[in-house]
This record gives sequence, C-alpha cells and structure tokens, in this order.
Amino acid sequence: MFGYVQIRKAELKMKDYDMYRSFYCGLCHVLEERYGIKGQVTLTYDMTFLVMLLSSYCESEVVSAKRRCLMHPAKTHTERVSEMTAYGADMNVLLSYLHFVDDKEDENSIKATGGIALYRGAYQKIKDRYPEQCRQIVRALRCLRQIEQRDSGSEEDLQKAADAFGGLMVALFSYDAKDPMLHTLQGLAYHLGRYIYIMDAFDDLAEDIEKNRYNPLKTLYNKKLYDDPAVEKLLFDEAAKAAAYFEKLPCLQYQDILRNILYAGIWNKWDKKHDTASDEGKVRVRRK
Repeated sequence: MFGYVQIRKAELKMKDYDMYRSFYCGLCHVLEERYGIKGQVTLTYDMTFLVMLLSSYCESEVVSAKRRCLMHPAKTHTERVSEMTAYGADMNVLLSYLHFVDDKEDENSIKATGGIALYRGAYQKIKDRYPEQCRQIVRALRCLRQIEQRDSGSEEDLQKAADAFGGLMVALFSYDAKDPMLHTLQGLAYHLGRYIYIMDAFDDLAEDIEKNRYNPLKTLYNKKLYDDPAVEKLLFDEAAKAAAYFEKLPCLQYQDILRNILYAGIWNKWDKKHDTASDEGKVRVRRK
C-alpha cells in the first residue's frame, strides 16, 4: 500500500535531488546496520519522507558521510543520517513484519510464513522500543481487516477504511508524545494516510476487478456511484488538508523537497494513469 509518497524529480533542483538521495541512501545504510540485508530490502521512499520531515521538524543534527555500497560500487556517494533515520528504519521493518502477518491471515502462504519468521526477532525489539506505535498500528490494521472481511462495498466502509489507514500513519508520525505541536503533525499524517489508502484502491482497481479481489471502490464503481472525477475530488480534498497542516509546521530545512512531495510527487501515479502535465499536482493541491 506504500509507494505513493515520492518526489517529482523533474521539478526538483539538482541540489535538492542530491539531498533527497543522500537521505534515502542514509536510511538504506542504517537499515543494513541495524538489520542486515533483510532490513535493506524493506527500504521505501515513503519512510525517506518521514525521516526528512521529522529531521526538519525536530531540528535534528544531521551527519553526512561518503561511502561505497553494492548499489554504488564504482564511486562514493553521500549519505545523511539523523536520529530520525534510526526511527524510520525501525518503522520500516515493523511495517514489513506486519505486512507478512496480514498476508499470512489472508493467504497462509509460504512466503508470508517465512517473512514472519525472518522478521519476528526484529519486531519484538521494535515493539519494546516503541510499544505505543506498535499498539496503534496493529489496532489500525485490525480495523482494516474487519472492514475488508465485511466487504459491504459501501461508501461508509470506504471512509472507515481510509480513516483506519490514516490512524496507522498518525502512529508512524507520532515520534514524541509530549510534542506541543503533535496535533498538527498528526493532522498531516492522518490526511496523507487517507490519501494513500484511496489512491491505492484506485491504482489497484482494474486488477482487483479482474482477479476478484477486495477493493473498497469496486462495488461503488460497478454501481456507478464513483468515477475518476469523483475519486480525484476525494484525493484532492485529502491532499489539500495534508498540505495545509504541513504549512503550519516549523519545518525550515528541506522545505522545497517536502513541498515537492506533498504538492506534486504524491500525484505521480495518478498523473501517469491520466497522462496529465507534470505540474498538475501543484495546481490541483493549491486550487481553492
């Protein structure tokens, strides 16, 4: 369900792209340090956004270094890490483990069973470090499962499922429970999570219809209660609310990169499907 919180590379300055890549590589390195190759394979762009956002918001000290790795064997590349990078790495692995648990309950596949065994030890350590995040994420996933099993195909269930995923994102973004601006950070997380859930449902709709898999939009589309413009409006509303919360945060570092993601990058897959202009994401979010 993740993979939508990306940059729009064509609209980034080269220095900003290099900065983003350095955080991405830094997260990859920390995943390897903490969990080995099994950690590296969980790397996502979404968590890179979270690391950069929290690093900026919390004004974390960022350390840079030049390294070589399997992906860059010929020359060194810059990696940047902060204390938020370790947090992002832990959340990345946590979500990977819970994804396998979810797949196990859905399909009881050998892959899911193996994934659970591979990440169980790491999950227990993360659960000890961040019990509240784990509790809230598990609760959100349980709520999602109940809605999916009910499979009523109603608009109410679509909204409840989006709410549940918004709650999952709130847990991920809640690094410091005592933060005086936590509500604002959580508002960004909640609406971004709702956006991701609805976008994922739309992105998978054709394949889910073909393979007769659960999708909260499937029945609504069949009953002609939703079409692309209706889904676009839902997405625009969530993206606009997420962006509005972001603008209230005192994020002075990496502003251009974070805005690029929230105003344009999250629309990459939508615009690709609809073959729209590369700057449509900015217009769509800023429109009143």
